[in-house]
Amino acid sequence: MKIVGISIGSERPIEHAGRRVGTGIFKIPVDHPVRVGRTGIEGDVQVDRENHGGPDKAVYAYSADNYGHWREDLGIETLPYGYFGENLTLAGGGDDKVHIGDKFRAGPVLFQVTQPRVPCFKLGLKVGDNTFPKRFLVSGRVGFYLRVLEEGELRVGDWLECIATDAGGVSVREAMLALVKGSRQQEVISRLLSLDALSEAWRQSLSEKLK
Repeated sequence: MKIVGISIGSERPIEHAGRRVGTGIFKIPVDHPVRVGRTGIEGDVQVDRENHGGPDKAVYAYSADNYGHWREDLGIETLPYGYFGENLTLAGGGDDKVHIGDKFRAGPVLFQVTQPRVPCFKLGLKVGDNTFPKRFLVSGRVGFYLRVLEEGELRVGDWLECIATDAGGVSVREAMLALVKGSRQQEVISRLLSLDALSEAWRQSLSEKLK
């Protein structure tokens, strides 16, 4: 996978249900190298630390291959990279090709995939359509969070090389079945809970669902 966009954002207030809330979803592409640490990209603000950020969700990656689909869906001719709140926009990296636990190296930086992205209402506010988060969720195009195992510097044009694939073999797209009531939900939850790489937030949430 090739990094075709790196985006960071600062906190911005938005109106929701009659009150102001902060969000870091408005990312802006940058053209300079960035420092990647254990809790994220230097200069990027993660406002809702319960649902975004922290060591298990330090960096959010999204496939550039999805942009054509969303341009058509939203009726917008041009969408800048970072539009969906991602830090890394990747050529390749579809949710059906990346697995929970996969490790990717980009120069000195070593990443590990920890969970899919689950959209919240702020994505709908960003897009201007409160029905959009549900379409995003069921589309199979949600992207994934990365844990930073080794820190370093990244730049647009760097390649992410897969150096290890988890033996459990649960793709990001398949992992989303854990959230959908159906014949495979319990099976997928059990498989995910067996993976050491799974984020602690999803481990707790899926353990409750399994009960």
